[in-house]
Amino acid sequence: MAPTQTAAGANKPAGAYLEYTDHGDIFTQHRFPEQLVDLGEIRMNYGVAGSPSGPALLMIPGQTMSWWSYESVMEQLSGMYQVYAVDLRGQGRSTWTPGRYSLDIIGNDLVRFIDLVIKRPVVVCGLSSGGILAAWLAAYSLPSQILGAVLEDPPIFSSQLSPPVGQSAKQGFALPLFRAWTKWLGPQWSIGDEEGFKRGITKELPSWFTGAIARATEAGLQTIETGLPPRYYDPGWASAFADGSIDVNCDQEAMLKQVKVPILLTHHLRYVDPVSGNLIGAVSDLQVAHAKRLVEGTGNSFTVLSFPKHQHSMHGTDPVTYVTTITNWLAEKGFGPRVTPAVEDKEKRRYQMPERALG
Repeated sequence: MAPTQTAAGANKPAGAYLEYTDHGDIFTQHRFPEQLVDLGEIRMNYGVAGSPSGPALLMIPGQTMSWWSYESVMEQLSGMYQVYAVDLRGQGRSTWTPGRYSLDIIGNDLVRFIDLVIKRPVVVCGLSSGGILAAWLAAYSLPSQILGAVLEDPPIFSSQLSPPVGQSAKQGFALPLFRAWTKWLGPQWSIGDEEGFKRGITKELPSWFTGAIARATEAGLQTIETGLPPRYYDPGWASAFADGSIDVNCDQEAMLKQVKVPILLTHHLRYVDPVSGNLIGAVSDLQVAHAKRLVEGTGNSFTVLSFPKHQHSMHGTDPVTYVTTITNWLAEKGFGPRVTPAVEDKEKRRYQMPERALG
């Protein structure tokens, strides 16, 4: 079997799992100490801040991110909460597992993490695909593990190739990018043709994309990035979204019908292109409304806060608003205290009120 050239230049058999020691030169030190826990199939990397005397929060990053994207909010929350943030499999220092990326597999990693590391009921907070995983935990975790879930701009339904409502992944901006990463980079960067990607990406994007992005920009949305992912991300994740295997045996509509705890969803920038009907953004208003109906049908609350001018990662670009928003909801639900974040730059980092609240 031909060797795979990893990001760090180490040779391993194609398809072998990678541990962080196989590509350690792509990592740097961060504000909080990192730890590894053995979950059986994988080693999961995580950071933790705050005292065990505070309520527990678990932060789940989006697919091209790492636990340390939460460092600013961990700092703000650690006075009142104990905050855990993880690298999912295929992210950062956690084990990279080619061909083993699905909601059920990754969700069960998190069930084990909560059981072995946190060891008490927790509120889960996830960005993007991490938000879908937070919803998965709200539906399928062990009894009494989860108190509530915060879904930060999750691509509910819009990440599916054949969703029950609204635009599919084929009608969004992410799928062409995932296909390009799969083609030019390969799982575990096994192809790694970065220059080929840069030369070929414009040809990989569908014909509607350029015009829709221009119209979205004219409407006030910031430019969508179409570049390379970070080297601490396994492009095998992109392959799972591109071919739909991320959802294998996990229908999102059925999942939401099984939710057992209150949900907060923050809905960020989105734009439905009037020419193509395609979606720029993570999730449409129609899809959020359908998710709300499904969860409320279980007898649990589903609060929607709309931030249409905010970037996809609120916790990364506006930690003050993120911390204020989630702790207001936590306090309302009796899960923990409100936190007033320290504002470093009052003009750029002031709290932004949601445009509207539903439920």
